[in-house]
Formats: sequence, structure tokens, C-alpha cells
Amino acid sequence: MAETYIARGKAVASRALGGEMMVMSVADSTVFALDEIATVIWKAADGVTPLAEIVRKKVCAEYDVSQDTALRDAEELCQRLAPTGILLTSDRPINGDKR
Repeated sequence: MAETYIARGKAVASRALGGEMMVMSVADSTVFALDEIATVIWKAADGVTPLAEIVRKKVCAEYDVSQDTALRDAEELCQRLAPTGILLTSDRPINGDKR
């Protein structure tokens, strides 16, 4: 199975509010509210770290969740956010853009 790499979209504005993140698409001004775990994933989306590693090192380390469940949920999150442009996904590192 190929690795999935994720990166934050470039045409977004974001603001942390408590443990959550508000992210706005600059293209159409759509606002997304990310819960705590989605915020952890979004913040770690540097384009060079595989999603499975983000889940293992960030999500599973901070929350009481199995790696299988967390990875499945993270993949679903990525599938929902990628079409909006606030999250980019690829089967290879994305532009080596470490943020």
C-alpha cells in the first residue's frame, strides 16, 4: 500500500480557537471548523511526513485511540478535505514544502 502525504493548501487562512482550527478557503470564502484531532493532523500536514506517521506520532501519542482506527479516520478526513483545496494529498512528498 502506497504512503499518503498531506500538505496544507496554500490558498487558505487559518486561526486557532481553543483546541480547534478555523480554516477558510481563499478561493470561495468557505469556512471549515476542524475539531481537536483534525487540527492536530492539519497542523502536521507538512507535505513530507506520511499520514501514517502523523497518526502514529501525533494522534495516537495524544489521544486514546488505536492506530488502525485513527488512520482510517484520518484517511476519511483527508478524503473530505482534499476536494475543498484546504488539504492536498499525494502518494509522494508534496514539493518538499516543510512548514
